Amino acid sequence: MRHYDQKQIEKMKFMKLGTRPDTFYTEQATRTLVSNIAVDLVIKINDITYLLHKAPLLPKCGLLQQLCSDFSDPEPVSLELHDIPGGENAFELCAKFCYGMSINISAHNIVPAFCAAKFLQMNESIEKGNFVGKLEAFFNSCILEGWKDSIVAIQATDKLPLWSENLGIIRKCIDSIIEKILTPSPQVKWSYTYTRPGYARKQHHSVPKDWWTEDVSDLGIDLFRCIIMAIRSTYVLPHQLIGEALHVYACKWLPGLTNIRSSGSSLAQTEESKAKNQKILETIVSMIPADKGSVSVGFLLKLLSISSHLGISPTTKTELIKRASIQFEEATVSDLLYHSTSSSDRNFYDTELVLAVLESFFKFWKSKPPSVVDNRQFLKSVRNVGKLIDSYLQVVARDNNMPVSKFVALAEAVPAIGRSEHDDLYQAINIYLKVHPDLGKAEKRRLCRILQCQRLSPEARAHAVKNELLPLRTVVQLVYFEQEKGSNNNKATTTTTINHHKLQKSHHDLLQGAAAKRPAARVAHDTQSLGINKEELMRRMSHAESREKVQNRSKISDGKLALEIEKKMVIGGGTKEECTSGCKLELVSKKSMRKRSRD
Repeated sequence: MRHYDQKQIEKMKFMKLGTRPDTFYTEQATRTLVSNIAVDLVIKINDITYLLHKAPLLPKCGLLQQLCSDFSDPEPVSLELHDIPGGENAFELCAKFCYGMSINISAHNIVPAFCAAKFLQMNESIEKGNFVGKLEAFFNSCILEGWKDSIVAIQATDKLPLWSENLGIIRKCIDSIIEKILTPSPQVKWSYTYTRPGYARKQHHSVPKDWWTEDVSDLGIDLFRCIIMAIRSTYVLPHQLIGEALHVYACKWLPGLTNIRSSGSSLAQTEESKAKNQKILETIVSMIPADKGSVSVGFLLKLLSISSHLGISPTTKTELIKRASIQFEEATVSDLLYHSTSSSDRNFYDTELVLAVLESFFKFWKSKPPSVVDNRQFLKSVRNVGKLIDSYLQVVARDNNMPVSKFVALAEAVPAIGRSEHDDLYQAINIYLKVHPDLGKAEKRRLCRILQCQRLSPEARAHAVKNELLPLRTVVQLVYFEQEKGSNNNKATTTTTINHHKLQKSHHDLLQGAAAKRPAARVAHDTQSLGINKEELMRRMSHAESREKVQNRSKISDGKLALEIEKKMVIGGGTKEECTSGCKLELVSKKSMRKRSRD
């Protein structure tokens, strides 16, 4: 629904010509008028036949004078004017003018009437005060002076582009529209369409800077492009205002395209509509100002999502990805949630689109010379994008059809520097494991391989150790990272105490003493920091081993088991003594449990 500024109501102008009543009527496919004079002029236009008279028409129409060689011949003359611009409706306006009947000329019908009058040669040279002269005067003095009149008039030129171009109608309308758009907002006194939410409720408000965008969006894409490019060439309006006009136009002409279905009788119409929308999209992308922030990243991503359905050119799609990646850190999770439009893709969300923009984002930063990169700004941008992707992963993890490969590819696309901590990533992995309970061991390991234990907060590590969904390898890594962390803390404490009391022991003795105390310290610290005891960890590991034995239907010897556990437990930095101690502790526990089960 359209709303107009109540303080700026401006009636659209019209011109009334003639005084006689309109007596035209239709009988089957024939148009004629009430008259006592015999018909002597028959004109066929498309499927309509007009029964008229030479006397009122020939004096005003130069073309008819040429076609009717003998004006005084009483015999009826039959003519065909199928190529008259504006068709039968425009011709009838010209005919009524010749008869002196009452007609109203406005922005809605002046273009076809003017083109038809030119076609019929109703010029001043044929008769003074003729139709063309009156239409020209009204067009220049009234139509071009009004905002809405100019918009409506130029819209009418879509049906008669060549005639309108040759007669200068389009050029004059564009010049009038641009002149008004460049007018400072406080000087705008004409009516305009503005339907932004909340605007109409304001009692006192000034004219918004983008007051013209909705009216201009009514135009076809070619006329819209002419106006926008002409405005840009003046360098008067800010690039954000140009971007807003493009956004308004796209929202008007490109809504809900992902729901288009090409089936049945509507196939031809759908293909035609698809080609039209493809042209609109590519034209809009070509007009986006190069300045960063001209349009929002959400708008760019929406265009990119639509482009996948329309099948636009690779050049246009590459440009959209590049533009979106430059502003990617400004995006929100909701900006990324677009449904997949691929018929072969069972995923609910289009992760390929996000991955393409993400890769372009890092490629953009890598392409910059180190001398012009602000390291602090770079780190901030990368961290923002990393947090955005982890939040996005938490949403797409709920998709039942999301394969591990795509989830991992998206997570791994963020470099290590992009995450200061892995809590959000862990949350996404946890959600994925819950939604996909039938995941195989290999897929679980591949999924959790991207998780770095040392980058989890103590709270996240405590939760992860108790998480039954995680593979055993990950749990063991978490436990031994915590033990190693406790060992390092004990070593630092011991060194501080030695320095404080100035003990005169050799460096070799100190290392031996610290190494002897490490196993007990690790277990104690593990119990305190993670909230679990040694028996609980042994129970989980024994349970996992039993399941593995059932699946593989084979037993593992104590020697092989010790080697396997050693591989699982060692996370770079542990000593041989630490590994041996841990393995012995594990083997003793497992043997005790097996003995208990046999009893």
